[in-house]
Parts: sequence; C-alpha cells; structure tokens
Amino acid sequence: MRGRHPDPALPVRLPPRTASAARPSPGRRCHTRPMRLFAAVLPPAPQLAELAETVGRLRRLPGADGLRWTPRPGWHLTLAFMGEVDDGLLPDLCARLARAAHRTPAFPLRLHGGGHFGRRALWTGAAGGLDELRLLAERADAAARRAGVAMDEHRRYQAHLTVARARAGDVDLRPFLDELAGFEGRRWQVSELALIRSNLPVSGVPGERPRYETVGGWPLGAGGEGGAGSRAGGGPGSGAG
Repeated sequence: MRGRHPDPALPVRLPPRTASAARPSPGRRCHTRPMRLFAAVLPPAPQLAELAETVGRLRRLPGADGLRWTPRPGWHLTLAFMGEVDDGLLPDLCARLARAAHRTPAFPLRLHGGGHFGRRALWTGAAGGLDELRLLAERADAAARRAGVAMDEHRRYQAHLTVARARAGDVDLRPFLDELAGFEGRRWQVSELALIRSNLPVSGVPGERPRYETVGGWPLGAGGEGGAGSRAGGGPGSGAG
C-alpha cells in the first residue's frame, strides 16, 4: 500500500545546516505574526569564511572607516524582498515557495568579484549557475505576488551580497572594487530556498543592526516533494544586509 506524501509546505525536521542567518527551532510552522520578509540563498560557512578573509583586507584599506561593514551573520544573496507580510498570507506564501523550490533543480554557485550601487553600497557578486539563480529569484517573486504580497515593481535580478554601505555622503569605492575584482570563492551546490525575517533595530542604540532569522526553508528539486518539506521557526541572529 502506497503511503501518503506529506504536504511540502509543512515543516519537518531536517539535519542542521550552517548558514548566515539564525537557525530555526524545529517544530514551529511558517505561520506567525506579521513580519518583514525576503527570500534568499544562504552561502555555506566555508564560502563565508573565504569572503571574510577578503573583507578583512578591505577593512584595512584607507577610507574603510567611511563604510558601515555588514557583519557576517547578515551575508546572504537576496532573491525577492517582500517587506511587511500579513500573517494571513503566510500559509499560502510558504506553500507557493515550496512549489517554487520543488520546480527548481539544485545548481552550482560561487561568490565572485565585486560591484557597487552608485557610491552607497559595495557588494560581491556570484558566478556559476546564474541562469538557475535568476530563475529561482523570479519564481520566489512570483510566489509572493500570487500569495497577495504587495511587491515593488519587478526588476531584472542582480545577484549580490552586500559587504558594506557608505556611512554618509560619497565614498570613493574604487580601491575596494580593485581588491574585490580578484576574489574567487569556492563553488558550492545551492540546494535550498530560504525565507528570512528581518528584525529592524528598536532600541535606538547607535550602531545597532537588524537581526535576521530563518523562518522557513525548502529543498530544491524533486527532493522537495514527498517528505523533504520545509523547516520553520527561528531564533534571533544579528547582522545587516
């Protein structure tokens, strides 16, 4: 007799995985109070350690004190930013993200080079399965829109992981871009779509950063169906991104 497959949108306990956002507590559903959300890919710890070495060199360059450096817990590749999401939309959003992950096979990726947005943000990019990464971003964006999340105007996806932002005024980013140009991280296999909550600072303490927690995660490819559903819940993690 064939067994029933569990709903891929419901959480199951998966083996722990190291990533930049805080690890979720097992047993909690994706359903919770309104929150500021985005979908993301979380690079593994070894790849983050490589980037940390390069960022360490960047922070020793002249002018580095004019930048606000993103702490390592906030390093992620955003796929789709959703903003504030009503709790009533979360079950459908989670179900649609689970299907988006299931339809997208795992793919290779590596952190690579650098870029900037004007003179305000410095980032490292990605190389490898960029077509698959863009497809996953488009599917995450579509999942949010179809779940009723009010999204910004759709723009072509630019893979980036923000490492620093200008504190005030214009900062000459050229020395930092020159250093990042030669950065080539090791390849890893992207195997999960994560839903991340951003907790904005509320204490008013100068220098306080947003805290991130992983609300849910779904494995990519056919493994996302029939028992490899989502993990959900979360504890606080510090960072900015």
